Amino acid sequence: MGYYVKSVVPVIESNYDKFTTVEKTIADFFIQNKEKSDFSVKAVSERLFVSKASLVRFAQKCGYHGYKEFIYQYEDSLIEKQESITGNTRMVLNAYQELLNKTYSLVDETQVGRIIIYLNQAERVFVCGKGSSGLSAREMELRFMRIGLRIDSLTDTDMMRMQAVFQDKKSLVVGFSISGEREDVIYLLREAYKKGAKTILFTAKSKDSFKKYCSEVVLIPSLRHLNHGNVISPQFPILIILDIIYAYYMEQNKHVREGMHDSTIRALEEAEEMHTKFLDEE
Repeated sequence: MGYYVKSVVPVIESNYDKFTTVEKTIADFFIQNKEKSDFSVKAVSERLFVSKASLVRFAQKCGYHGYKEFIYQYEDSLIEKQESITGNTRMVLNAYQELLNKTYSLVDETQVGRIIIYLNQAERVFVCGKGSSGLSAREMELRFMRIGLRIDSLTDTDMMRMQAVFQDKKSLVVGFSISGEREDVIYLLREAYKKGAKTILFTAKSKDSFKKYCSEVVLIPSLRHLNHGNVISPQFPILIILDIIYAYYMEQNKHVREGMHDSTIRALEEAEEMHTKFLDEE
């Protein structure tokens, strides 16, 4: 369970919708394959009945200079893993481990650094999402609010559209949409960007259109091609990245922010003690 391997699979998954039918055939092969084999351009083209040129274009769409660079990293990720537990426990833990590996492959520390700058510069932060992504938005609000950030979560359609009107250059808007297709979330990001706000989208999809209204697109692992992905909470990939950003943010002015966090904990504990005392007196 202690393996962290830079894998090309999450990169393939995030670009999947860009591929042609032939390229999706290639993508499916590399996503589903778990064994070492002959991955030379000749062998794979013959195995999949695709041209060598298609393999090169596929690799380039994934962000590599060519097929050789792509396959070098792909082969490097095929590491034997010893399992000592069985049943549902192994299945769930393996799924989480695979998600951690995918996150490791996608996380961009330079990008995280830029996001920290945005958080420090913004006078007000709004984070939005619907469904399970809305729960992640609420989680971000609660965590960062405790260390002094002026942040509000939006999970209601009307609130997202109304707040879009009031954004400006001093705002930072964060949107969570695993599919990248939540119209309410996209609307807020798009309108806020027009008004000069910094905008960040957390998504499992890589689309060129996002660049038109997103200052940053943070790619998160997809559950779509994950074995037994249906038992994993869709919030988990988002929360991993949030934890990384939170750790970097806490590191700046660490003493002050830890003090704020401890103060909020004490305030909550005092409220609980007062409530308990009131009930005892009743």
